[in-house]
Amino acid sequence: YFLLKNKLYDKYVKGNIIMKKTVAIVGRPNVGKSTLFNRLVGERISIVEDTPGVTRDRIFADVSWLNYSFTLIDTGGIETDTDNLIPEMMRKQAQIAIDMADVIMFVVDGKAGLVPQDFEVADLLRKSKKPVIVIVNKVDNSRLPDDYYDFYQLGFDNMYAISSTQGLGLGDMLDEIVALFPKEELLEVEDNSIKVAIIGKPNAGKSSILNALIGEERTIVSPIAGTTRDAIDEKCNINGIDYTFIDTAGIRKKNKIYDNIEKYSVLRAYSAIEKADVVLVVIDATTMVTEQDTKIAGLAHEAGKCVIVVVNKWDLIQKETNTMRDYTSDVRNSLAYMQYAPVEFISAKTGKRLNNIVELINKVYESGRKRLSTGVLNDVIGDAVMLNQPPSDKGKRLKIYYATQTGVLPPTFVIFINDKELFHFSYQRYLENKIRESFGFDGTVIKIIPREKGDKNK
Repeated sequence: YFLLKNKLYDKYVKGNIIMKKTVAIVGRPNVGKSTLFNRLVGERISIVEDTPGVTRDRIFADVSWLNYSFTLIDTGGIETDTDNLIPEMMRKQAQIAIDMADVIMFVVDGKAGLVPQDFEVADLLRKSKKPVIVIVNKVDNSRLPDDYYDFYQLGFDNMYAISSTQGLGLGDMLDEIVALFPKEELLEVEDNSIKVAIIGKPNAGKSSILNALIGEERTIVSPIAGTTRDAIDEKCNINGIDYTFIDTAGIRKKNKIYDNIEKYSVLRAYSAIEKADVVLVVIDATTMVTEQDTKIAGLAHEAGKCVIVVVNKWDLIQKETNTMRDYTSDVRNSLAYMQYAPVEFISAKTGKRLNNIVELINKVYESGRKRLSTGVLNDVIGDAVMLNQPPSDKGKRLKIYYATQTGVLPPTFVIFINDKELFHFSYQRYLENKIRESFGFDGTVIKIIPREKGDKNK
């Protein structure tokens, strides 16, 4: 019915940045916002990857419709009370999503009809001067409710009746959304810097690392977890190379996000990962690797980014003979899906090994941009097949015809075969390991895409 793809779209064209469009779903509580969100992106979110530590908790997801890709944001209900039309906290929470959006889906309840809270939300949206579509939800049949046209009193011209539970009316609604997108514009100034996102749990030392790397104290550093509320971009030049460092709010467990402002700071942290070339996953050495660390690292892995695991506060650890070796083993075991990522132990406070981080950023970035000639790649694939014959099933054996590299950041390889069903995950991993043994690719995900010979879905 509509196309949902589990991938991040390239936002770089000839060195210029193209910003992906964003659509926010807003409205008062219990109008069906989350049901609509799940309807539009549910197939993508329900994909289960056999990779431990990759989180599937989402407040945003990528959706494709026609020739457009956009990020869909799910927001909490904008609540009101008897004393204040819109409590200040909820106003700020909604405002973050609205500010990020190119188009706003204002969801109302077609069964309950127009209520005073809808007018209050409408007043908030009008101030944004963003394109707004009124989505009259819970219209579960072709007959419009008697009071349908009352919703025009909200003051918006675009209005669509849908049923998020039954999937009715979504096509026309999506057509209107993409029609309202502003035309693609390239930023006037080319940005060829290496973009580095710094992510991790609150109070892991992300801001301290940023300040130490750029040599200035431009972000607030505090022992209070959660001080950083937004993603902050800092441009600098180190040894003749331009970098853009993106410091982000700490990502907490879902049940630890007590206020909605922090929830949407997390959203911006996810966005920082998406636009980065390299991601520094910061782990607090004093707490070892936690379940939340594995989930945060999984975000960068899932996004196909170059990754460096940075163990900070190493100055606070009492050292013994094999302390670093044992801690590295713990990191490797906890982040088993990310064996390609280098691990570096630093102290942002003392500056110890901080220079190693810059060197590693350059190294993994070059790995992510590495291209292999088709001939050399196929020599390695051929040798790998000779050493370990492809699997077979019911007398039919997997045949590998040839491979070619189709992209970078992450390095992406298409392998042409006779039958996708025979190309088991274990054999894909075997070929990936052989490619790594021959060419390195330290610090970057490698994507392998199987394609049956003659397959036109390129």
